[in-house]
Amino acid sequence: MRRVQEGDREAFAALVERHKAPLVRFLAALARDWGRAEEVAQDTFVRLFELSHKYEERGQFTPYLFRIAANLLRTQDRKERRRTILLKVFSMNGGHSTPPSPQTVCLRDELSHRLSDALAALPLRYRSPLVLRDMEGWSYADIARALSCGEGTVKSRIHRGRERLRLLLEPYWNGGRPWAE
Repeated sequence: MRRVQEGDREAFAALVERHKAPLVRFLAALARDWGRAEEVAQDTFVRLFELSHKYEERGQFTPYLFRIAANLLRTQDRKERRRTILLKVFSMNGGHSTPPSPQTVCLRDELSHRLSDALAALPLRYRSPLVLRDMEGWSYADIARALSCGEGTVKSRIHRGRERLRLLLEPYWNGGRPWAE
């Protein structure tokens, strides 16, 4: 890794070649899908290369590499679960494979439009962490690093952003009334 940090691409290729097969086997055991394991392994090596400047030699390279891979797989799983849930919610047809009715399509489009408008109305300090957390699945720590603030600040901004979203969307949920009667 020291050579990789110095810009030696051949050293990186050697690392990939040495660790590729065991990493794919590890991911295949976790994901139970060889193709997905190969894809995540490739993403892992890309991430390793991007973060090579942060790596500190402690004799723990393999666990470090496998931790990156496991985290990427976990993030993909979270995004897939979230996508599946959102598809069920937005399909409004109970998850059946029948095509949605024109009314369902219209309601889904309207909901999507209202949500986009409400998100756009949020101040950037609330919108950014909210989108990174709820749509991209980032951890609080990663968001804090990306936005150069503390994790507590991130959690607070996400909470406040969700509250503002709820208030902005409340008239829509209550049939145009600001509160339910």
